This record gives sequence, C-alpha cells and structure tokens, in this order.
Amino acid sequence: MQSFLLQIESALAKKETLVVGCSCEITYSGRAEAFLPVGDRLIIIKSDNALLVHQPTGNAPVNYMKPESSHSIVQQDGAVWLKSQNLALKEYLDVCIHAIHFVASHQLKDGQKLELVGSEKDMSEMIYKNPSLITPDFKSVSMEEQTKYGFIDVFGADRQGNLVIVECKRYCADLGAVTQLRRYVERIKEIKNTDKVRGFIAAPKITPNAEKMLKDWGFEFRSVSPPNYLERYSKDQKRLDGF
Repeated sequence: MQSFLLQIESALAKKETLVVGCSCEITYSGRAEAFLPVGDRLIIIKSDNALLVHQPTGNAPVNYMKPESSHSIVQQDGAVWLKSQNLALKEYLDVCIHAIHFVASHQLKDGQKLELVGSEKDMSEMIYKNPSLITPDFKSVSMEEQTKYGFIDVFGADRQGNLVIVECKRYCADLGAVTQLRRYVERIKEIKNTDKVRGFIAAPKITPNAEKMLKDWGFEFRSVSPPNYLERYSKDQKRLDGF
C-alpha cells in the first residue's frame, strides 16, 4: 500500500487528476451529516481539487467536495485516511482506506466547451438555408436581426411583399413565445412603417393556449424540429422486424 500512498501524495502535490479504486468507509459533514460503511469505491480528485466518490454502479456520485477543497493523506492509529476539507463552505469528508485496488494519475488538459447540437441557433440556420420549411414563397434575408426587444431568429419576405418574422423554439412553444413574436412584429411594423408583416413560430409543437393566441393575433405555426446532427437513434426509426 505504501507505494500507492506515495503516488497519491505526488499526484495531489502536482495537482494531477487522480483516480483511486479502494475499499473504504466515508464520514461527511457539511451540507448534511452522512456515514457510508465499508465498500468498494471509486474516488476521483480533479486538478481544481473537486472530489467525487462513486460506487461501482450508477452515474451520480454518492458524495462530493466542491472545487478549491484541500486533500491530504494521513496515517494515524494504524489506519490510512484521505482527509478533505473546504473551510470556506465548512465541509469535511474523511475517507478511511482499508485497501487500495489501484491508483492512476495524470496531468489532464482540456480547454474546450460543450457545444449544444440541435439548438435554436441550429434551427435558425436550417430554416435560413431552407426557407420553404416556413412557406414555399418565403425568401430568407438575415438571421439574428436585432430589435430593441431582442434578436429575430430569421427575417425575410414573401412574394406578396410581406415581411416575414420567424421565431424558433427548440421544444414546445408556449404563450411566452407568442408574446415574444408579437413584440418583434410590432417593432418591425414601426421601424419599416408597414402593416404587411407576417409572424411565424417554428417549433416541434405548441401548447393549445399558445396556438389559440397565435391565431387570434393573425400569426401562424409551423411544426419544425431542430436538426439532430449527432442523433444515433430516432423513435420513428423502423425496426428490422417492421419490414
């Protein structure tokens, strides 16, 4: 075990990402008071000193310490402890280690941010490039057209000389989406000094109340789903036994 302990101490000193598989019991004090009896656990300490404790199954940690905590290995009374504390948050976590199965550590670097695919921006781009999704005679002119009330997702005109505003919603459009569209329409009428403005909501679906309000104000709904560029399975996909 001693070589494992030296590896843990070295990783903590270097602020490496550390993974320890061990048999342990855990006492926590802070957000609540908790005790976890002896069992096999996966302990992860990241370079920002966040700590996660995972059991052999499941995706959520059974306990954790937030970034900027401090960690140390302590040997006392014949036992080995991984002690963690965050004094600012008044949180403490003590891991009594009975056996270490493995230790791995490395200096990991990752400055990337997760990019959401199938967002409202992706919807806007799809409609901008395929304006017939809204109406056959729609010609898109711009995206993210700025008004004092926000940005119009897709802006353009139809063959009858009407200006066209499209508000995109990734999920179900509600009353808020309709009132937002109306603000844009009224603003464009004011700016362009014309009443020939059509408003559309593009979304996978719309609530009944929102659809009624939409029709009452003379606007239209188009059922459009965001592009699923990375989708591996569609609920509408046929099974082999369906052929």
